[in-house]
Amino acid sequence: MSCRRFLSIPVVSVILVMGFVYYITLFVFIDDWVGLQSSAGKLNALLFSFLASLCLFSLSICVLIDPGRVPTSYAPDVEDSGRSHSNATESRKCDKCFAYKPPRTHHCRVCRRCVLKMDHHCLWINNCVGYANYKAFFLVVFYATVACIYSTVLLVCCVFKNGDSYVGNVPLKTFIVSCGIFMIGLSLTLGTLLCWHIYLMAHNMTTIEHYDSKRATWLARKSGQSYRHQFDLGVYKNITSVLGPNMIKWLCPTFTRNTEDGISFSASRDS
Repeated sequence: MSCRRFLSIPVVSVILVMGFVYYITLFVFIDDWVGLQSSAGKLNALLFSFLASLCLFSLSICVLIDPGRVPTSYAPDVEDSGRSHSNATESRKCDKCFAYKPPRTHHCRVCRRCVLKMDHHCLWINNCVGYANYKAFFLVVFYATVACIYSTVLLVCCVFKNGDSYVGNVPLKTFIVSCGIFMIGLSLTLGTLLCWHIYLMAHNMTTIEHYDSKRATWLARKSGQSYRHQFDLGVYKNITSVLGPNMIKWLCPTFTRNTEDGISFSASRDS
């Protein structure tokens, strides 16, 4: 873990945006709608605070947890019958680290090392997204999307109740309209990102593998064959490989242990 990763302008910006959304949701939207001292206000404030806490906690895990470091003692074992033939053929040396790297491992130019099951390097967490912290990254996006949609709904409720009082107050009206545009834009952006990673997780792909698969798909079609991602084991098994086998703990940020070990992966029989 390295707390120095928090000392980054993008990470600080994300935390400031989270703080801003939290403040306006509680002390503007909820307070103007039903009042924070009312039962409905306290309930909504509690629910939103819970979502915000989970989002912040997941973000902290993403920033602090190492995404997956290749063991120094790692060497490919092509005779290991427990691994798929594709794993053996993919085992290769990194031309920058000059060491063997497991299947699905890629070298990050920013981190200057190989990362297990690397998805991408994320500027907003000042860290790579890989084997060990992909679930936490997914949950950050999930909780942030739910919280933003929740906040937007509260804003709409606030406007419907107090819309007439904004007519003569230009500064307040401008502020509410600006908040509405900001929240809708943020919800759409995060929602799109969430849908993208749901798609990747359902197909057991990383972002890098998705773009690599485009060429593989084109080559397969050119030769009259169909392409299937070699690690696609079916939707349920694909999801459990990321979120864990226990459905109760799927949305728990602390449960980051995956069914795979980050070095060897089960492959589909059709690949």
